[in-house]
Amino acid sequence: MSVLLPVILHMLASLEQFMLSSGRGTGESCVQKLIMAVTGDETAATGDMPAYQIRTPTTTLPQGVVMAASPGTLHSPQQLAEEATRKRELRLLKNREAAKECRRRKKEYIKCLESRVAVLEVQNKKLIEELETLKDICSSKAD
Repeated sequence: MSVLLPVILHMLASLEQFMLSSGRGTGESCVQKLIMAVTGDETAATGDMPAYQIRTPTTTLPQGVVMAASPGTLHSPQQLAEEATRKRELRLLKNREAAKECRRRKKEYIKCLESRVAVLEVQNKKLIEELETLKDICSSKAD
C-alpha cells in the first residue's frame, strides 16, 4: 500500500484539477473524502459519507405574502376559497423548490460516488499487479 499511496494521491490531484477545469466546481468535498479513504481515515475508510451541510433556504417566494388571518375574520365562502387556493399554491411552490434542491444534492452525491469508484478501481488494478509480481518473485525463489 505504501508504494501505491503517492500514485493514488497524484491521481486524486489530477481528478481535482479535472473537476476544476471542466466547470464542475471545486470537487473539494469528493476529493477530500477520497484522500481520507486512501490515507486510512476511519470514517472515510468505512464508506460513511458525512451528512450534508444545512444551509439557509434560498427561496423565490414572493415577498410580503401575508398569512391568513384567523378563520373568524373571514366572512364569505369566496374569501375562504381564495385563502385555501393561496395556501395550496404556496405549499406547491415550497415543495417544488425542496424537490429541486433534493435532486441537486443527489447528483452531487452520485458524482462523488462515481469518482470514488474510479479511484478504487485503479487502486484495485495496481494491487492485483503488485500481487502478481510478488507471486512471480516467490515462485522464482522456490525454484
